[in-house]
Amino acid sequence: MTPRMWAAGTLAVLVVGLVVYAAVVVPWHRPPAPRADQVAALKEFPAGQLARARAFHGALRPAGYGSMAIGLVGALLLGLTPLGARLVTLAGRPFGGHWIAQAVLGGLIVVLVVEVVTLPLAAWRHRVVVEYGISTQSWGAWAVDLVKSYAVGAVIGGLALLGFFAVTRAAPRWWWAFGAAGAALVVVLLSFVLPVVVEPIFNKFTPMADGPLRTELMQLAARDGVPVKDVLVADASRRTRAVNAYVSGFGPTRRIVVYDTMLTEATPDEVVSVAAHELGHAKRGDVLTGTIIGALGAAAAVIALYLLGSLGWLLRWAGTDSMGDPRAIALLIALVTIAGLAGGPVQAMVSRRIESRADAHALELTGDPATFEAMQRRLGTVNLSDPDPPAWEYVMSASHPSTVERIAAARAYARGER
Repeated sequence: MTPRMWAAGTLAVLVVGLVVYAAVVVPWHRPPAPRADQVAALKEFPAGQLARARAFHGALRPAGYGSMAIGLVGALLLGLTPLGARLVTLAGRPFGGHWIAQAVLGGLIVVLVVEVVTLPLAAWRHRVVVEYGISTQSWGAWAVDLVKSYAVGAVIGGLALLGFFAVTRAAPRWWWAFGAAGAALVVVLLSFVLPVVVEPIFNKFTPMADGPLRTELMQLAARDGVPVKDVLVADASRRTRAVNAYVSGFGPTRRIVVYDTMLTEATPDEVVSVAAHELGHAKRGDVLTGTIIGALGAAAAVIALYLLGSLGWLLRWAGTDSMGDPRAIALLIALVTIAGLAGGPVQAMVSRRIESRADAHALELTGDPATFEAMQRRLGTVNLSDPDPPAWEYVMSASHPSTVERIAAARAYARGER
């Protein structure tokens, strides 16, 4: 068998494995959330609040979808024409055309071009969230966060590109195998590293002061059988008025993180309700599930890119000879962008199923549907969520059930429906 046949066979196995794993671990059964309860909950929202939330999302859509469209067009223009290959060649020219310079600097330049083109739309979005009182950031603080984000992306992306093209040079015929294994390993490593290394770049975390709330959260985790190292407070208020809490990390690094905004906006019982939801993710190993799905998907993507390298017309369009040539970076990014957009609705659907299960876990753990419903109302009010978004947007990108769905699920639970 040729390397290409082995690659095709391995890709088929990975795809089947991914589908089977998802079928087994994703909670396809959702707790009941009757539409009649959703409609009733929607009618209970004050008309002014509902109008403001929908106006807010209406103001955000041009920037969000415009950025998506421009990013896609930019990636296609760079990846499906020789323009991207020329940028990579130019990046390596001061270094004698060395492949490392082309891979790292060329890749960063290609990505930076797309980021710069969409920067005005990012600024538009920031203006909207400030105007509606969600963001507390000045333009200077926003720019600093943007630079930090670019820097983190540059480090991770540069190392990934360096590793990828080092493998393609070391094993020209079998790089797909080593690359697939490496991509899967990177996904796993990032799941462990990001919470403890990257999160502190953007927020300061301090241990929650001893008191009834901290004690109750730690006892909640112990009762749930989820080991938690600590309860931390994130200084989210320096950039947003939104409220949130989450469980971060694996094993010895796992901690409950509460936004400082939540401590001022929500009642202690509501904080416990949100923490119970997040403990549901930890209890069910949802982060691990996402990591495994991501690792399998990354490995499959690398092999698919290798197989696409047999399409001579595609390489000619991109101005390169093979997928293993750094000049193919823009083509790789274009293909990944297309795959990401195409797979977005599926990812969103899987995420909604997992979030629904975490909601059910919170209701079971606390046994307090009234507080759960109150917390969902508070989240929707403070964060200006659209409680019942348009169906097309919900299907395309909603990672969580809508506010009215979650309220309906709480009411169904209170009636004993499971």
